Amino acid sequence: MACVEAIGRPEFTLEEVYAFESRLARIYPANNNIRPKIRQQLQVLRDLGWLTFEGRGRYARANAP
Repeated sequence: MACVEAIGRPEFTLEEVYAFESRLARIYPANNNIRPKIRQQLQVLRDLGWLTFEGRGRYARANAP
């Protein structure tokens, strides 16, 4: 969620979250599947009601101010 919040907008794309890939790879050096993990965590946040999936790689924060 920190990466989503760092984007700073209530709507964002998957590509914008992928921009954090190198940062996440440094934090989690043993994870060789960063992009799949990003997608998985976006699904988890969606299932928890924090995000909505708008289609075609677009997301929106459900609790956006």
